[in-house]
Amino acid sequence: MKRPGSSPALNKEVHISMPKKYHIPIKKLEPRFHPVSKFASIESEGCIGCLQCVKRTACVYDVYKKRAFDPNQIVDTADNLCVQCMRCVQECKKGILSKTLNPLYKTLGDDYWTPDLIERIWNQAETGKIPVSGAGYNGPFTGPGFDRMWTDMSEIVRPTRDGIHGREYISTVIELGRRPISLGFDNQGNLKTGLPTFFEIPIPMILDIPPCGIMGQSTRRAFAKAAAMMGTLAVADFEESDGDLSPYKKHLIVRFDPDWGGLSQLTDIPVVEISYTEDVLDKQQRVKSHFPDKIISIRLPLDEYARERVKKLVAEGAEVIHLQATSKGLGLGKRHGDFITTLMKEIHQGLVEEGTREEVSILISGGIGMAEHVAKIIVCGADGVGVDMALLVALECRIRPDCQSDMECPFCLDKVPVEWGAQRILNLFGSWHSQLLEVLGAMGLREVRRLRGEMGRVMFFEDLEQECFLPIFGKDAPIVKEKADQTKHQEIP
Repeated sequence: MKRPGSSPALNKEVHISMPKKYHIPIKKLEPRFHPVSKFASIESEGCIGCLQCVKRTACVYDVYKKRAFDPNQIVDTADNLCVQCMRCVQECKKGILSKTLNPLYKTLGDDYWTPDLIERIWNQAETGKIPVSGAGYNGPFTGPGFDRMWTDMSEIVRPTRDGIHGREYISTVIELGRRPISLGFDNQGNLKTGLPTFFEIPIPMILDIPPCGIMGQSTRRAFAKAAAMMGTLAVADFEESDGDLSPYKKHLIVRFDPDWGGLSQLTDIPVVEISYTEDVLDKQQRVKSHFPDKIISIRLPLDEYARERVKKLVAEGAEVIHLQATSKGLGLGKRHGDFITTLMKEIHQGLVEEGTREEVSILISGGIGMAEHVAKIIVCGADGVGVDMALLVALECRIRPDCQSDMECPFCLDKVPVEWGAQRILNLFGSWHSQLLEVLGAMGLREVRRLRGEMGRVMFFEDLEQECFLPIFGKDAPIVKEKADQTKHQEIP
């Protein structure tokens, strides 16, 4: 309606087209094999034959009506259907029904890839949803690895930035490539500095090659297809990039050595990765001489030499450095007792002291198994992460210690249907992306790039121990004893 005396220009309808939010398409996808449930049902003898058995009347989820027995896996599906409400256990008049911890559940994974972590990844890969528990938290408030960090959620008591359901836009984009430290102009004001080449990915996660596990051609195609559908990158060997994965070349980081030849076959590949050697920068230059706009990543072992090598590489023109830790998130060599959070902070701070941190992009792989791990390692100084073992877990891997690459996989990881495998990975990354948005929103951040190195946004267990207990206990403080034990452990050859 036009108001009297108002300007016609003010009455025009203005349509503002907002950019479309980045979204990973998730879809509930049933597993090929029945997952190992945490609890198992036990039915002891002594049934008195009630006419109104709790199996028929008490279970509101109809578990006992839907249950079946899978002879191939020797699994009673009731354990997977049950939501552990315990109503049948409580209402059984004879008390013959009970629940106990499944002994097979304890055999999953190892000390780092715990059964609980594997179960979480399975659920996220199946549904793509954020794991939420309304029953409270009954676990420890600290532990090894990432559990020694707490993210700052101070904005949760204020109007938060909701990048999932609200109108707020929270960017998770990162750029891979080298940035000039300054811009140069001539006397006429024209830019003299060459414009850098970047490769932009919408999430701070790439798909790395798992260091172990049984994988076939279809498994690798599922990884590459998932990366292409998300707009991110997957690491691949040179041979497979020119073979089975050639349809996905534009979404690959190809591991390559110029000494092998084949430079002409790198045309459509956006990022080339070279393993660290003493002459790695010479190899980088050889690739650059043929493809000046090609982005080069240098994969560097995260050992006792990593900090100084990173400083030297950045000073001499490195574009992307990909740090490699163990599958359990530990360092290599003499730093095998240190976790990647400690090592990443050292490298980040070293570059900050040199004034060169903004010039290079840093990726890190090893030990990333949860969405919170992504946020926490970015806080420690990384630009992005490489996800490896979690990809196999999403495809139903049990991470068995006796698994060998030459054996037949009982869960057919080498025969994964490409579409099914890609969607499972999409679901996992969709869940992680939503959780990352939740973390950024609770911190009051609009983009993930501002999270990098923002250590004031987290609390470290070591710092809290030192501030709270060191003044009281002195040399007997737990943190002092722990550091002494670590130093002693590192000195052992």
